[in-house]
Amino acid sequence: MDTRELIGKLHQTHALTFEEWIRVIEGRSPDAADELFRLARETCLAHYGRGVYIRGLIEFTNYCRNDCYYCGIRKSNGKIRRYRLTEDVILACCRQGYELGFRTFVLQGGEDAYFTDARLTDLIRRIRREFPDCAITLSVGERERASYQALFDAGADRYLLRHETYDESHYARLHPACLHAAHRQACLRDLKDIGFQVGAGFMVGSPYQTAEHLARDMLYLKELDPHMIGIGPFIPHRDTPFAGKPAGTLELTLYMLGLLRLMLPKVLLPATTALGSICSDGREQGILAGANVIMPNLSPPDRRGDYALYEGKLSSGAESAEGLADLRRRMEGIGRRIAVGRGDSLNQ
Repeated sequence: MDTRELIGKLHQTHALTFEEWIRVIEGRSPDAADELFRLARETCLAHYGRGVYIRGLIEFTNYCRNDCYYCGIRKSNGKIRRYRLTEDVILACCRQGYELGFRTFVLQGGEDAYFTDARLTDLIRRIRREFPDCAITLSVGERERASYQALFDAGADRYLLRHETYDESHYARLHPACLHAAHRQACLRDLKDIGFQVGAGFMVGSPYQTAEHLARDMLYLKELDPHMIGIGPFIPHRDTPFAGKPAGTLELTLYMLGLLRLMLPKVLLPATTALGSICSDGREQGILAGANVIMPNLSPPDRRGDYALYEGKLSSGAESAEGLADLRRRMEGIGRRIAVGRGDSLNQ
């Protein structure tokens, strides 16, 4: 089969073999991508209509115990200004977001030992009491199963944990020796078993990545069947070991978004901040490639620049909660509309 035939097979069967994944990735062309995006848009519209779900992102701590080679908030980076938001500040962010129409709050942070189970469960319960109609999403990294259970029991609904790369040897080239792909995948299994709506995902164009690595990522995600998949281009940060590595491309990221939409038609698929950071209309292109979620930033404006996972990370304009009117206009300009509500996955 040629690339377009493989895209057609994926559209019909939602699955490819390992060798077919490699061929459809390596054999991509502008014509094949146009066909892919057309089918991805049709698939997304068939399941979700023209609505684009919004999530209010609250980056509540940039302390992290890990030293991942690609990440700007890695433990060894002594050049960034560290911060932790208090419970009261986090609640104030939620109130601002609720007034703007957000019904999902995403609490994202580094793996910060300060935020124990006790502190996090107290925070979750406060948010749940004040906003009973909202979804609470956590993105706080690898924890023990008992910790995940406590967070779920306190009222958290969703958990985002990018697997980054399925391949163990590739994972080892991106992380220090104490971190393992198998452990991260075990965490994702625990989260699903407990009952969380789970999000996974990977970087596109990360150092040393090959089409074979991406093929394994796709097979893994098909098996995991998460509710949400977050992918974005690798963007180097100047204060990391990967400072001089080339960035991932918009072209390949969009292509992988389209493939993900055809493989898992009902998955929630964000047009990530990284897309908007490398291209002024990257979010819009992501939506037109099959994505249906955007996460504007609800964090305090004076702290957004400190949550610098990569160089040039956007946090203003249409990437900000206060820029929601601009975002709404942008979505209307491509035939979409902002959907107010929790925006639950159909894949349940």
